Amino acid sequence: MAFWGILTGILCIAAIIALGFFRAAQHMKVERMRSELESQGVDAEDISSRLDSITYDIPQQVAPSLVIAAVISFAFGMFNQVFFYAEPGFVYHVRTITGEEKVVSDVGYNTYLFGRYNAWKRSMTVQAVVGKREELTAERDDAFASALLPPLNIMFLDQVDADAEATVRFSIPQDQENFLKLAHEYRSPENLLRTALIPAFKETLQSTASLMGAEEYYSGGRSGFNSEFENQMANGIYIVKREEQLSRSNRKQKSSANAALGEEQQDYGDETKIEFVVMKQVDENGIPKRKVQKFTNFGITVLDARVTDMRPNKKFVERMQLKQKASADRAIAREQRIQEEEQRLLAIAKGEREVAERQAKAKVEQIQHTTEAETEKQLAITGAEKLKEQAEIAKETAQIELEKARIEAETQRTLADAEAYQKKVILQADNALAQKLQAEVEIQKLWAEAFAKRQVPTNVFGGNGSGGAPVGSDAETKAFMQMLTLDAAKRLNYDRDITKAKK
Repeated sequence: MAFWGILTGILCIAAIIALGFFRAAQHMKVERMRSELESQGVDAEDISSRLDSITYDIPQQVAPSLVIAAVISFAFGMFNQVFFYAEPGFVYHVRTITGEEKVVSDVGYNTYLFGRYNAWKRSMTVQAVVGKREELTAERDDAFASALLPPLNIMFLDQVDADAEATVRFSIPQDQENFLKLAHEYRSPENLLRTALIPAFKETLQSTASLMGAEEYYSGGRSGFNSEFENQMANGIYIVKREEQLSRSNRKQKSSANAALGEEQQDYGDETKIEFVVMKQVDENGIPKRKVQKFTNFGITVLDARVTDMRPNKKFVERMQLKQKASADRAIAREQRIQEEEQRLLAIAKGEREVAERQAKAKVEQIQHTTEAETEKQLAITGAEKLKEQAEIAKETAQIELEKARIEAETQRTLADAEAYQKKVILQADNALAQKLQAEVEIQKLWAEAFAKRQVPTNVFGGNGSGGAPVGSDAETKAFMQMLTLDAAKRLNYDRDITKAKK
């Protein structure tokens, strides 16, 4: 864009110059023709018309327009040589035409005055990942990482190699002193990655692998490996020394050649083995010695470091599979032995439970029979006591009834005596006149009711002689009633006179 802007400006200036030459040439031609026509004696009006016909009229605005276009083109072309735009996430090393150096980390337009500048990412990533080849994309903002590497082949302490995938992110300094020192030393981000960061990445990963064995890594040491890798990337690589150590096993090894001995086998071997260990070298203060990472001298720090994957060789994988199978078989055998032991204990417990159940059942029956006998005994005692109490109550009740009857008899006798005495006194007082009168009234009432209810024929035929048959006349009935009254009086035989009381 800068080239085309400057070229356009040069062309505009050339057009202005050409326009000036053209106008000057035309003016000279017109003046020469005017002189010739005047020398020939041509009229002035005719001269003007002839000169106008051969004159090319160029607008007056053309030259100012060309000047403005030239200025704009030169400004546009020179802008990119004077200014640049600082993108976010980058630090820029700027060198001006006057030899001045500066560090630009702010976002926006900045000047570099026909000098040079190059961009450094604030954070650079070195990554080893499967399926990639070595590639540097230090200044590309859209790149996946600053440096991509294939998986690194490392060697563990127990001579097992593996392909490791890891990622480390570095932060470059932003202060002017350290950044200019870094820029002077490496000149470009590619050189920094190629000569400092990538070698440190590879060396630290291999150094970390030499601290432990592959079996230790795959037996739970993965987190420790990652921690040591990040620690050594940030603070330096440990200075170590590989040593052989003789260790003794706590488990006794026994021979199984003599089957007659059973479990009482003879010991064999010394239960010792040789192990290779890596010892960290320490100073007089007991602090581990380290090989300092060179990039830290320029203010570069490690933001993050982690091992993402580890693929051991096929032989180790096969060995681990056999070991896992053997471990699984031992675990299965152990579980089966435990199961058999549990079955034995279950059988014993089951027998003990059945015996306990029978004992408990017999005890329950014994307790039940004892309880029932005791209950029957208590019920018999209670029934006897109840009968005894009922007899006593009945006896007391009989005595009370007897006493009550005696009292009632005495009361009745006393009341009868009193009533008899009362009646006797009354009878003696009026010779039983009231009773006699009452009886007579009752007798008369009965006869009157009987006479009133007698069956009397509607028509009576008969004579008045005394020797005739009774025909139910009133006279006969009256005579009959008198006879009955007389008979009743004889039977009553009472005296209607009131006996005077004796003085």
